[in-house]
Amino acid sequence: MDRRHFLTAVPLAGMAAAIPGNGELLAATPDMAPKDNDREYWLKLMQKISLPLLENLSKGQLRKMMPEEKAPGYNKKTAVVQNLEGFGRTIAGIAPWLELGADDSAEGKQRARFIFMTQKSIAQLVDPASPDYALAQGDDGQHLVDAAFLAHGLIRAPKTLWEPLPASTKQQVFALFRKLRYVKPGHSNWLLFMAMLEIALLKFGEPDWDRVRIDFAVMKHFEWYKGDSMYGDGENFHFDYYNAFVIQPMFVDILKELMNARRGSKADYDLAVTRMQRYGVILERMVSPEGTFPVVGRSMTYRTAVFQPLAQLALSNQLPAELKPAQVRCALTAATKRIFEFPGTFDKQGWLQLGFCGHQPDIADVYTCTGSLYLTLVGFLAWGYQPPHPTGATRPKNGPTRKPGVEKSVKRPRDLTSPTIGRLCDRGMALRYPSLRFSLPPAGIYLFCAMVQQRLELC
Repeated sequence: MDRRHFLTAVPLAGMAAAIPGNGELLAATPDMAPKDNDREYWLKLMQKISLPLLENLSKGQLRKMMPEEKAPGYNKKTAVVQNLEGFGRTIAGIAPWLELGADDSAEGKQRARFIFMTQKSIAQLVDPASPDYALAQGDDGQHLVDAAFLAHGLIRAPKTLWEPLPASTKQQVFALFRKLRYVKPGHSNWLLFMAMLEIALLKFGEPDWDRVRIDFAVMKHFEWYKGDSMYGDGENFHFDYYNAFVIQPMFVDILKELMNARRGSKADYDLAVTRMQRYGVILERMVSPEGTFPVVGRSMTYRTAVFQPLAQLALSNQLPAELKPAQVRCALTAATKRIFEFPGTFDKQGWLQLGFCGHQPDIADVYTCTGSLYLTLVGFLAWGYQPPHPTGATRPKNGPTRKPGVEKSVKRPRDLTSPTIGRLCDRGMALRYPSLRFSLPPAGIYLFCAMVQQRLELC
């Protein structure tokens, strides 16, 4: 078996075939060695992805100009959901970079342009008189999801994206968030979408925020912890990347905002961060020396959103000691180049197309359309740092590329355990933590760790 290919699935009994099967994937991909201008590469790519959407929405013509490519069997109306879907996911990813603000540097001038377009886009999206109003074509439960991504983006960039907004626009944002309370989320990661809207209302000073919605989501996700850093998507464990797409980043930031508002526990926040750090180690180990990583579970058209927890940890200087900033940068850069430099990722007008590596409509789930794809930008969070920063300031100690087997010793993988038997949350909920290793940790994750164990020290 060649672990250097992207995998289409991972049955517990063994590995599935690679895609594409004729080996052209690796042959068509350029050299993955990170260069000294990694930041420049990432920011150009981020701007390339987000520009068509922001430019059109800021002018009130996104609904008119955005393609409506749909997955086979698509089960929604793109005209209803796509505006909020595309923009909410875009802002969730680029917000930390925008939060750096404008300055006289070349990058700072580009930021000024994107900040302006984003602020105008927010106004277009929440104004009922705008042709691009989020709910102009009707209501859909999907709006809860993407309003939550919008809220997450605003929380990640309050100084540049929230504070400068006119008071009328802020009230329209509040109105949109409150209106979506009619959506009743299932017992899954959707509870975090409900909680994220309420956290945004709390953070931005709206008196009408609902503590119960937040507490319920927090309580259930603590209950759904399965061990070794991973939460269930509901009561059951799902072998996919929803811990990265939604659960861990939103859960950590919800707990952080509660802590900052003196309405939550620092112990809860620290625990969630510790779990995300372990999950970040697992994600980094999944990236092969060639920049490939497994295609597992649903929503793989979100591409680099797989690495959102790792990028968030790098941005906030919270990487665990076993992960060096340059090592993470090498991994993320290699994986991103593998994906975005493959032909067919963009259409002729610069919009993202359905697929994981190139244009692959058949890999898309039934809820996926063009707007869905922009969640890939949450994999770019790390580049919201202000230079100098450990992620960009250091070089790999073993050269510019990810190399297996270059260290004289390799530490064994470990799982995340706790000697704590239990504790009482400030919500009055008793939580139980394992004191022994799980006899059956999430099997697929360990399968992949075994695949790449010999190259744990990459950079």
